[in-house]
Amino acid sequence: MAERIDFSDQITKNKWESFFLIVIIFLVFLVLGYVIAQVYGLDIFFILIISIIISICYLLISYYNSDKIALASVGAKAASRDKHRQYYNVVEALTLSSGLPMPKLYVMDSNQVNAFASGRNPKKAVICVTTGALEKLDRRELEGVLAHELSHVANYDIRFMTLAAVMVGMIAIISEIFLRSLWFQSGGNRDSKGSIIFLMIGIVLAILAPILVYFVQMAISRKREYAADASAVKFTRYPQGLINALKKIKYEHSPSNQEKHKVPKAVAPLFFANPFKELSSTHPDINKRIEVLERM
Repeated sequence: MAERIDFSDQITKNKWESFFLIVIIFLVFLVLGYVIAQVYGLDIFFILIISIIISICYLLISYYNSDKIALASVGAKAASRDKHRQYYNVVEALTLSSGLPMPKLYVMDSNQVNAFASGRNPKKAVICVTTGALEKLDRRELEGVLAHELSHVANYDIRFMTLAAVMVGMIAIISEIFLRSLWFQSGGNRDSKGSIIFLMIGIVLAILAPILVYFVQMAISRKREYAADASAVKFTRYPQGLINALKKIKYEHSPSNQEKHKVPKAVAPLFFANPFKELSSTHPDINKRIEVLERM
């Protein structure tokens, strides 16, 4: 018999692993900056300034409008308390049990069972579910899915993943600027053996670092999904509801149940489950998620 998992331990474990992964991204950023500084000297500060300005602008626009961008991209409409009574009742009960403020509720037209949460903090949070989720899930299953989404809000996952995205973006920008600068800058003392070695290391890092931190970013996303599953169990004290919802999603992803999904891939990482048939590295395997939940 498999060893039981305590949801509190699962939450703590995945949060710490997320933290260590983002430290890895930061260390890659520092190493890349140091190596480029050895090649160009003080010129690295100009590269950093440009990349930071671009990244901060992107961060501010995306972060402060994340809910509006996500809702507009899927054509979501505000939920009606009369028409979506169960939806409202479940979320209100969950906010009471979790101590979170009531988020704004939305519905998107899709036969697929899915949902997502967005917003920069709990007071600005929104939750959106598909019409398929409201039609196909019973109350306990819907409760499990919505508890998972509220967990993302409680854990400030939007903020955390935005920070990871900005750091990954900065590394990509610095790498791109460095590689392009090799075509027209002679900078630094490249004639020395040490400078040539740093130059070669810099080229390798500039090529590999964006790829490495991208995969680390995807690993962070998976850890936050596991933490949200565990937090959902904490809120509901009933893992079976979430398990049954995942099993229905698993059936929807089966080859025998082909369905087109009109969801932009840019917002796919926000969803409770990957809206597309292909496996998404931003989400853990559904079978693994079910296995972990069954041990709680």
